[in-house]
Amino acid sequence: MFDSKKPHGLLVLVVALSVISGFLGGALTLSLVRPIAPDTGSTVKAGGSKEKVLVEESSIIDSAKKVGPAVVSIVITKDLPLYRQGMGMGMNDFFFNFNDPFGGMPFGNQQPYQQDDNGNIKKTPQKVGGGSGFIVTADGLVLTNKHVVDDLEAGFTVITTDGTEYPAELVSKDTINDIAVLRMKDGKDKKAQNLPTVELGSSGDLQIGQRVVAIGNALAEYQNSVTTGIISGKGRQITAGSASGSENLMNLLQTDAAINPGNSGGPLVNLAGQVVGINTAMANGAQSIGFAIPIDDIKPLIQSIMKNGRIVRPFLGVRYLLLDEAKAKELKIDVKGGALLVGKEEEGQFAVVPGSPAEKAGLKIKDVILEVDGTKVADDSPLQTMIATKAPGDTVTLKIWRSGKTMEVKVTLEEAKN
Repeated sequence: MFDSKKPHGLLVLVVALSVISGFLGGALTLSLVRPIAPDTGSTVKAGGSKEKVLVEESSIIDSAKKVGPAVVSIVITKDLPLYRQGMGMGMNDFFFNFNDPFGGMPFGNQQPYQQDDNGNIKKTPQKVGGGSGFIVTADGLVLTNKHVVDDLEAGFTVITTDGTEYPAELVSKDTINDIAVLRMKDGKDKKAQNLPTVELGSSGDLQIGQRVVAIGNALAEYQNSVTTGIISGKGRQITAGSASGSENLMNLLQTDAAINPGNSGGPLVNLAGQVVGINTAMANGAQSIGFAIPIDDIKPLIQSIMKNGRIVRPFLGVRYLLLDEAKAKELKIDVKGGALLVGKEEEGQFAVVPGSPAEKAGLKIKDVILEVDGTKVADDSPLQTMIATKAPGDTVTLKIWRSGKTMEVKVTLEEAKN
């Protein structure tokens, strides 16, 4: 999904990354429970089960209806050369390459592209990818994945559920969180104002097994496709990659709601119709394993856009593995939780980023960050989320475990460079 010539919502996981960005529709199935016997007790049980199913189905429908109008499709276009008739992709290109690997056409070194009267190659805007997003302000601020809009030479069009097209410009992006913000401009027939917006929920309140709904532009073709599933896990860490490189994403939500190419940037929604995550990646070669960025990690970035007109985020500069008591015991580390600093320096994956605030404060690989300003690092309060609530220039106190001893370290955060 980083390849501008492929659908733009794909993050191929290695596990692989959003994109490029999203495609699949889900059909809701009403499961009716048939009484196994005509006695009263069986009938009551069946009726109760049926009623429960109907309530859940109704909640899914209501949630999709509430959020759907604010979900948008993002179309990525580029000015590409026009092939001369009969010299486009296909057998002509095969023979062209086979007969003259240095670039000439057989039978006369003909230019394969159309030219104007001055000999310049003609170009035309062509769709090269697509993704999803959702509107967070009534004047057209759209949240999506960074990988959806990563091509600096591309143009972006936002299409709302009623089919209205709005040109859009990139406002800011945050590569660490794979987040980008677009601004919708006035369309031909409508102004970008009084637009429907989503309601943001809390990802911190999510429970394993909780029902969620994913909405997006599946396969960059099926707009506002709805799929359902549950929260399968929290605090996941993955390496997602594509032709343009790879990214390490932390503190992700795992879900079995279908997330497909084109869904990248779309919302993950609870049954109250509140956005709790941004769909960003799927596991390649697996079934029903998708990942979303928790909305609590994104809220500070939205506030930064409102205040500064761009994403300004604090930077600590560590790569970590979130520990629980079982994982710490397995690794023979005498702690009950925290963030273990891990990395593969030979592959350029530093546990402590060179030149970062963490390095300046003396943090080292295999350190465990136990607390930030007195708050324990845990599943419901991950390190990344706590740092995100701070601002560049803030000094935080970290409680560190190192080789069996604990200590406090003060770190002055800097502004992340996107």
